Amino acid sequence: MSLTSSSAVVRRLVVSPGAAPSHSRPTVTPAAVSAVLRAFGRPLDQLPVRTVVYVGGAAHPAADPLPPEHEGFTVRCEPTPARALRRAARELRDHTTDFAVVAGFGEPDPQAITVQALKRTAEAVADSDRVIGVLDLSTGTEDDLPPVRPLRHGHRVTGAERHRLLLWSGKDAADESRVRGELLPLLSGLHSEAFPALPTAVPCGTPPGPVRGAAVAVSALAAGTVHKAKAVRAGRPRPVALLFPGQGSQHTGMARGLYGRDPVFTAAVDAALSHMGEEGPKIRSDWLTDGRPEIPVDDVRRAQPLLFAVDYALGRLVLSWGVRPAALLGHSAGELVAATLAGVVALSDAVAMVMSRVREAVKIPEGGMLAVAAGPERLEPYLAGDVAVAAVNSAQQVMLAGPAGPLAAVAARLRADGLTAVEVPASSPFHSPAMAPAAERVEADCRSIPLREPRLPLYSGYTGALMGPAEALSPRFWARQITDTVHFKAALEELLAIEDVLLIEAGPRQTLTAFARRHRAVRLGASAATPLLPARRGTEEADRQSVLTAAARIWTEGHDLDLEAVSRLWTWSATGARVPAAVGLAP
Repeated sequence: MSLTSSSAVVRRLVVSPGAAPSHSRPTVTPAAVSAVLRAFGRPLDQLPVRTVVYVGGAAHPAADPLPPEHEGFTVRCEPTPARALRRAARELRDHTTDFAVVAGFGEPDPQAITVQALKRTAEAVADSDRVIGVLDLSTGTEDDLPPVRPLRHGHRVTGAERHRLLLWSGKDAADESRVRGELLPLLSGLHSEAFPALPTAVPCGTPPGPVRGAAVAVSALAAGTVHKAKAVRAGRPRPVALLFPGQGSQHTGMARGLYGRDPVFTAAVDAALSHMGEEGPKIRSDWLTDGRPEIPVDDVRRAQPLLFAVDYALGRLVLSWGVRPAALLGHSAGELVAATLAGVVALSDAVAMVMSRVREAVKIPEGGMLAVAAGPERLEPYLAGDVAVAAVNSAQQVMLAGPAGPLAAVAARLRADGLTAVEVPASSPFHSPAMAPAAERVEADCRSIPLREPRLPLYSGYTGALMGPAEALSPRFWARQITDTVHFKAALEELLAIEDVLLIEAGPRQTLTAFARRHRAVRLGASAATPLLPARRGTEEADRQSVLTAAARIWTEGHDLDLEAVSRLWTWSATGARVPAAVGLAP
């Protein structure tokens, strides 16, 4: 990017309402200038003293001429938007203005106002301002609109085709319909590069109402998506409970579309990997590669550490939106993620526990896990040779685990008897007696790790109940998790018996969401379950779209969101940017 005297950075919005008939020249009034000054949602007392409003292409009512100063700011008028834009740029260049707000009336739509905020390029870059590009003022004539060169690799950069979230609300159904009606023409006539700069919540600055709408869309489809969106009357919002999946849910490239796109997710993954020593960079490289990884993701040396990092980062992402979960529940290895977020164990120590499990698991002879469509009682006659019930996930979904040979024999018998049995991506016989030698060594490692009582309600899949001090503070409890059965069904039933909740699965594949949706409370609508990530590997954009869809679900449930935090998913770029201090991670 050239920081020349003939350039300025620009942010742009298109605002309604064109009060004038479509056949007439738009009229500018003091009220319109006030709207222009507030277009980007910045308090007027935060604007530089030498802020100038440049108005181009508007007529002035004879009875109420526009004063040269309004609300303490200078107002200059030009016959066309192009001349207003170029005059603003010249005065920025000559340092007679520090900040320019240019209102182009009548172009391209007589019923809309294009508002552009200009700043000297070098200063804007130094301040990390949100921009859409560099205004090139070295070409064209006085009456030509100068071209905008997109700024694609800087801080808070976005593409027009990246999905973003739009939220709106009303105090009742009629008010919601009115707000939606005002939003539609704005989206229909919007410059695509301005789409990401729209406020996340519309209208900006008013408390959210109980009738809510949300849309996840790209620029070209935004109007249609908003039009079709269903309005939801939010009553008392159900509390959010976070679910964290364990091994078997991992897949190649899981959640990769969030890395480098959201600052909290990126920082959380990096923080977890940084505690993995020399393995951390290798795990990241295998995760992000488009080629053949050094170690496949289903290998325990990749599955467990990477799944921990991704689950943990997704949990931190939801917390950064201002969501405070009423409960946490992890499945298998996911329970350690839940414990970390609940304050039982520090991140560095949790990673040490993960790496201890991995180190000891690779010493155990090869084994595996099997998902069977049957209840645990039905499977008792098939268990032999250290093959055991590894997890009871729902009434008719059980996992078995054991050494490779005996497990293969059990799988053959099950299929011969007409039962559905599917291998789970795992190279170790977790949650079976075969892991007992590893558990002893892991317990020895755990004895040096400080453990604390949970600061949030934490449900355990190993007891099927709310975790208390006896479990949380016990090294043996955490070590035995690699040998003991996971009672996810019982833990979920206990959680849902306390109160109705909105379950959010913070991990890949949607496996726990599927289990939860079979529960009676969810089937009847008393509780609900929503995943953060897609059910299978897709594009990186699909990851972002899925996360935003979950945020929309939380909004329509009635929860308020930190809109700045949510918007980072389409406005933030990792290149040269820092994680905002407000979302710094706890140790």
